[in-house]
Amino acid sequence: MRFRLPDPVAAASDQEATAGTWMSHDDPNISVMMQVPNVGPFVRCLLPIQLTGGFTITFGVWLAVHPDDLQRAFGTWWEPEYSELVLDGYLANELPVWGLLGAPAHAHVVNEDHTPVIDRSSVPLLSRLLTQEQAHEELLASLPDRKAC
Repeated sequence: MRFRLPDPVAAASDQEATAGTWMSHDDPNISVMMQVPNVGPFVRCLLPIQLTGGFTITFGVWLAVHPDDLQRAFGTWWEPEYSELVLDGYLANELPVWGLLGAPAHAHVVNEDHTPVIDRSSVPLLSRLLTQEQAHEELLASLPDRKAC
């Protein structure tokens, strides 16, 4: 499940069309980084949740980061140093079922061909989601149509 925009950007009147917006690509659907004036800088990350029965659901979320971290991510994204990228920030998307918008999160690169993976948080609920299996039947039944994200 991939979020098109960070929630704060989606709530802005001009969204990604805000004057002065920078994105890593022309389209937010494929962008991995963006900065929107008066809203903030964001980096796309993966948030995997292990489900019972050997299933996994992975959310493609945006992580709100410090401007210096966005610059660091941009400087290494297509370089060998990307494998060492570590980011600390805040979830910029509200997860279906759990919410967690604004929860602190830590991400690092697991696979050089993918965006960083969120692997821990100081928020107990997000920490549990990242470390403990969740019941897949209940979760999948409660998810919205992914076109809505």
